[in-house]
Amino acid sequence: MKLRDRSVVITGAAQGIGRASAELFAREGATVALADINAEGVREVARRIEEFGGRALAIEADVSVEADVRRMIDAAVSAFGRLDVLFNNAGIVVQGTVEETAHAEWERQIATTLTSAYLGCRFAIPVMLRQGGGLLLNMASVAGVMGLPNRAAYCAAKAGVIGLTRAIAVDYAGTGIRAVYLAPGTIETPSLSGRIESAADPGAERAKYAARQPLGRLGSADEIAAAALYLASDEASFITGSGLVIDGGMSV
Repeated sequence: MKLRDRSVVITGAAQGIGRASAELFAREGATVALADINAEGVREVARRIEEFGGRALAIEADVSVEADVRRMIDAAVSAFGRLDVLFNNAGIVVQGTVEETAHAEWERQIATTLTSAYLGCRFAIPVMLRQGGGLLLNMASVAGVMGLPNRAAYCAAKAGVIGLTRAIAVDYAGTGIRAVYLAPGTIETPSLSGRIESAADPGAERAKYAARQPLGRLGSADEIAAAALYLASDEASFITGSGLVIDGGMSV
């Protein structure tokens, strides 16, 4: 087991990549704290993990709220005794050009996607320093390394996640703390499926998303979870300040 006796916190764990990662990490031996604004969703994931013999803690939290993030970290450490991996996975997608993006929507995108990662790292780092190390894994996106049409706020937030990760890696090099990121392309998640199904022609919309990748298909949540597991494992112990771009060739 690659994560035996590791304590992990995963945000946005009620569905999609967060859920797939939580279940995979638990199968690999980790105790997993599941955080999401969807309380029933994380309770259901925790039940699934416990059914196959894993150990999980469900935490209702809004990761854009400082007090909630502090409580999330405190609850995980209280329950498991340490914090080895924080996976800042939660995020949203606000669509629109700069002109089309209302200030409130811009703030919502930044708060949920970038500020949440900052808050998680801010409260996890003191714990990791006390115990001699840990991993901060932040969910970026291919949108953080290239411009996408109609995604101004989203691209800005994800580029910020990459910059934050690099800064943390430099600041805490030598302490035992690593900071890395994932940059997925177009992934089959409930969020994306909802956007596709709301289109006038869902079939054409799905084909359009699939065509963005040279491989000609959408990625799966399980594929991203497997990459997250690699970065969280000892096999990736020489990786910090960088990340994995898993995008079916989209950024090429």
